[in-house]
Amino acid sequence: MPIPLVTSSNYLRQDLKEGLTQECKTLLSTVPIDKGWVATNLFQYQGFWHTATQLQGVLTCQQHFQAKPDDLLLITTPKSGTTWLKAVAFATVNRNRYSSSDHPLLTTNPHDLVPFLERKLFIDNQNPDLTSFTYPRLFSTHLPYVSLPKSVEQLGCKMVYLCRDPRDAFISLWHFTNKLRTQTLGTLSLEEAFERFCRGVCLYGPAWDHIMDYWKKSLERPENVFFLKFEEMKAQPSVQLKRLAEFFGCPFSKEEEKKGVVEEILKLCSFDHLSNLNVNKTGKLSSGEENSTFFRKGEVGDWINHLTPQMIKKFEQITEEKFHGSGLQF
Repeated sequence: MPIPLVTSSNYLRQDLKEGLTQECKTLLSTVPIDKGWVATNLFQYQGFWHTATQLQGVLTCQQHFQAKPDDLLLITTPKSGTTWLKAVAFATVNRNRYSSSDHPLLTTNPHDLVPFLERKLFIDNQNPDLTSFTYPRLFSTHLPYVSLPKSVEQLGCKMVYLCRDPRDAFISLWHFTNKLRTQTLGTLSLEEAFERFCRGVCLYGPAWDHIMDYWKKSLERPENVFFLKFEEMKAQPSVQLKRLAEFFGCPFSKEEEKKGVVEEILKLCSFDHLSNLNVNKTGKLSSGEENSTFFRKGEVGDWINHLTPQMIKKFEQITEEKFHGSGLQF
């Protein structure tokens, strides 16, 4: 069955150069370049791959985002549970502001409630006014550690890094990409996507390097970087949500636990509930992407249904090489 193709203004305009600063255009002419997945090309900056439009957002974010000490950052690689993490974090931090009957998540996609820094707020060289954000401010990003705005580390902002088995993240990214590719581009084959992913040539890739940098930081500075696995969230949602709230500095009280607040948040933010909300079935993000494209399966281990034995072996070899001696396993 062919994968349905949809339009998405923010992704399909990634080749446009009109909104780029001269600084960005100059940079694009000097950095390594390779084939893109949706956009024609990807460009390597600080060791990781970006589209042209995305790179402009990265540069503008680095130059203009001024963190505050109590900012909370949600960090992932693409297709690693980002939507779920945003929903859970937003509901946890704001649990005293909204009731379950009139919660913003019922009518607004998590990506609009917790905006991306480089992909939303600072896209197109914008320098947004962030004074209206409630505190603590909650932001998200796919940025690798090396590309974070300097003020994030300098002020000791708390970062939650949600990582997913690279095999599942790859399969999810492949499906997502083919939903966004136009009829002109056609379908990106699994084999071609696999070859690029293994070389690290994918949005914010190499995925293994992205993961490892945050893993190391979580060991060096556990009070600032909370490393969480998607698989752990699926296996022990209540346990991991309590750990997350503790890290955020808003732990669940005994009374809240007795009242079932933890379970209520998990139910509100479950994949089944979010994916079946009208806003996520028919709505669009403010940037143009259809909300439904961000919900596929949300499962663990789906890679086994797609990867050949040779692909699995290749993944195992790369993972062993990249993660060797780190203590990180999948």
